[in-house]
Amino acid sequence: MANLIIDPRDQKFVLYEMLDVEELCKAPLYADFSRDMFDMALNEAQKFATTAIFPTLAEGDREGCRLEGGNVHIPKCYHRCAQIYREGGWSTMNVAAEDGGQGFPLVVSVAAKEWFSHNSAFVSYFSLTEGAAHLIETYGTEAQKKRYLPKMHEAVWGGTMALTEPGAGTDVGNLKTKAICQADGTFRLQGTKIFITSGDSDIMENIIHPVLARIEGDPPGTGGISIFLVPKFLVNDDGTLGKRNDYAIGKIEEKMGIHGSATCMINLGDNGECLAELLGEERQGMKIMFQMMNGARIGIGIQSLAGSSIAYLHALQYAKERLQGSSLAEMKNPAAPRVPIIQHPDVRRMLIWMKAHTEGFRALLYFAALCADRSEATDDEAAKEKYNGFLEVLTPICKAYCSDMGFRVTETAIQVYGGYGYCADYPVEQFLRDEKIASIYEGANGIQALDLVGRKLGLKKGMYFMNLLGEMGATIAKYQPALPDLAPDVQASVNTLAETAMLFAASGKAGKFLIPVSNAYPFLMLMGQVVTAWLLLWEAGVAKEKLGAPDGGGADKAFYEGKLATARYFIKHVLPEVDAAAKAIKSGDLSMMEIADEGFAS
Repeated sequence: MANLIIDPRDQKFVLYEMLDVEELCKAPLYADFSRDMFDMALNEAQKFATTAIFPTLAEGDREGCRLEGGNVHIPKCYHRCAQIYREGGWSTMNVAAEDGGQGFPLVVSVAAKEWFSHNSAFVSYFSLTEGAAHLIETYGTEAQKKRYLPKMHEAVWGGTMALTEPGAGTDVGNLKTKAICQADGTFRLQGTKIFITSGDSDIMENIIHPVLARIEGDPPGTGGISIFLVPKFLVNDDGTLGKRNDYAIGKIEEKMGIHGSATCMINLGDNGECLAELLGEERQGMKIMFQMMNGARIGIGIQSLAGSSIAYLHALQYAKERLQGSSLAEMKNPAAPRVPIIQHPDVRRMLIWMKAHTEGFRALLYFAALCADRSEATDDEAAKEKYNGFLEVLTPICKAYCSDMGFRVTETAIQVYGGYGYCADYPVEQFLRDEKIASIYEGANGIQALDLVGRKLGLKKGMYFMNLLGEMGATIAKYQPALPDLAPDVQASVNTLAETAMLFAASGKAGKFLIPVSNAYPFLMLMGQVVTAWLLLWEAGVAKEKLGAPDGGGADKAFYEGKLATARYFIKHVLPEVDAAAKAIKSGDLSMMEIADEGFAS
């Protein structure tokens, strides 16, 4: 195996054989691109990942970050990678050419960034910068764009997302950070933010923090929140750096994983001089920040995919090399030769489970990114709404399902290694530690489930959900003749998903809101399994066509047969869990709400 980060053959399969991303090049927006250009970018991403980023994974974890003299120092090995990242223009891959970027389709950018995201601690310094820059592109004044974007696009200046506070946490509307308006129309901030990923570093000359705060006198709750830009160093009119702003890094969090990522507490305005600029309009902070949060949620999905991929490929290689036990045919012969553990049925079960989920995540994340590209590339308003609708409905699945099941993939990788996997001598224990944060980042997964059930299933957005069900049904109908033993199972699961959503709607109309609210997370996971089955069936249908070609799949015959086996395994062994989840939801049982607080423990 050439690398243990991503299977490039599967990446190309999803991009070109399943999703046909070359079709984008026919749209005027992407007319300057070609498959050769996409492949060139992906090949460079692979080279960068394997030769520079992956070697820093363990070293960055061991060294971690330190706070000295009010400044954060990140692992030294990241500095060289950061310079290569800048020189490669990776930060502006998806930025429009007129804004100084390369203008690649998002789906190609996602595929390239997947190569880097196994080292999420390193990547966080740049991904957050890209998200913050996009906020300024969308909502900033011309002066703010001129002041901040060039250096942020070059990744010379960094960016963050400063939402969380000690007393508020997920309840953002309860934040205490206040913005005090000055006579000249500028603002001074006072408050404390915690868990700020990449809150400070010595690889960025300046850092621009988008900060949520409430202007004095504005109403409580999320409706009264505004968003401000707070630079580490004030920027002079000529673009040079001025004095350091009045905020301090209180501490770096000691975490379970991602030790190379500086997760900071930031104290704003201890001296009353934390200068801030309003971004967008007053009291529109949550609306503005949701743009960055939704992008970050897709980013968390990519992180989860990358963590799953590297864990699966390491476990696969280990299973091929580790000799232990004899073959089933020789079980009673003590003198039988030892065989690689990949020959043992239970190990093969774990490996195909990991493979199915990892490849399902990849198909999901790439499909979601392609929806964004198709929306951007068309002038047809109906098509634009259709693809934006798919993206809206799938975003909670990309974030929550991929991160929770991605953690289970890393856990299963440890199980394949056995006792060695639990030891730091092997890398899989770090994969698990680094992956766990993904289900907590950008709104814990229970919040994603409430977003799905509360926002994406009702009123107008309910049509987006129905359109997605229709898209699934069209795929199933297309491949029914070629896959008659698999397609009906997937269609049945789609029907179950629709029925469960209708149950939630009926419960809401009847005033039984606790049924959808209490079962939001099980519903999200149920939907994640259905969506994965749909995508794996789609992959199997493409593979079946390739195997039916005159050359029988050619040199890729084993690859395509593997696609069929993987889809079959998921649909026959994992997808039946949907029925159990739906049965539990339909029972209407609310014991989790009916138990008294004192009933949990005496």
